[in-house]
Amino acid sequence: GRDARAVEESPLPHLPAARRPSAETLAMPLKTRVTELLQIEHPIVQGGMHHVGYASLAAAVSNAGGLGTVTALTQRTPELLRAEIRKCASLCPGKPFAVNFTLLPSLAPPDYGAYARVIVEEKVPVVETAGRNPGQWIAYFKKHGVTVVHKCVAIKHALTAERLGADCISVDGFECAGHPGEDDVGALVLLAKAAERLTVPYIASGGIGNGRQLAACLALGADGVNMGTRFMATKEAPIKDGIKDALVRGDEKSTTLVMQSVGNTERVYRNAVAEEVKAIEKRTPGKIEAIRHLVSGENYRRSFQETGDPNTSVWSAGIVMGLIDDVPTCAELIERMVADAEAIIAKRLPSVVVRSRL
Repeated sequence: GRDARAVEESPLPHLPAARRPSAETLAMPLKTRVTELLQIEHPIVQGGMHHVGYASLAAAVSNAGGLGTVTALTQRTPELLRAEIRKCASLCPGKPFAVNFTLLPSLAPPDYGAYARVIVEEKVPVVETAGRNPGQWIAYFKKHGVTVVHKCVAIKHALTAERLGADCISVDGFECAGHPGEDDVGALVLLAKAAERLTVPYIASGGIGNGRQLAACLALGADGVNMGTRFMATKEAPIKDGIKDALVRGDEKSTTLVMQSVGNTERVYRNAVAEEVKAIEKRTPGKIEAIRHLVSGENYRRSFQETGDPNTSVWSAGIVMGLIDDVPTCAELIERMVADAEAIIAKRLPSVVVRSRL
């Protein structure tokens, strides 16, 4: 990343003036199976994120032609989720948005049934499911006419979700923030294999932040992209500027992996607290109670919502930091990505095909 202050002069600061897309170029949408399925203008989805995925961000993404996502379990009760859904609907009237519904391993799980009922009752058009054993929830949402996008980190799980009725798969590579699984397979292989094995459309997730990557993901067979960390570094993201500044300053080496010893690997921002977690895991591997006080969600909620200090908690971030140089609006980011992808697809790629003279 670079200094965020240097990027305020232009909505497309990464490009020289001569290469910045014109207003006509910005309006050109990319049509894929995912834009048709989700009824969105651009094949760009904002993934669910704890203590980030509130109505304000989701609505900004949806208003910009993508698909914004409200995170269900960030809301402490189902009725608070209902209020957040209604707020999102009021902020992006007539635009689709999603709710993330993640099944977390827990000794005291939340009332998933009550959260699911709220999603259905509020007529949310799309749900992003994630986590283990999603079968009953995919069936429930499908029964009530909700489009299901299931996020997974392995082709085996993607095939299972497809068999269970998921309409679309979000294929999450090892580069992603949060939980990349335990297989350590990068997106380049995962996405190419998904194209060979899946029948339903899929979106690429993990490490994505610019139009060049959008074009690459479409070439690999994906019908769109899902982004989390990149949307954290936008003006509408409801987190403190200190976190956004850390994402701009950071690079592709600014993450680390924690909780590997307990089989719940998480990619997080590299700081002293994350290093302490790793040191404890090395001394007492497999003991979640030894690190629980350091990896608590309440710690990073305070960082995101109160202090803005990136160094006092363990928080999810992806290696896409290496491509984050500014804090644009969601509309600027999406328009720039689509314009850059279109330029590569329409201009650069055709130029490398040499036609036979026969």
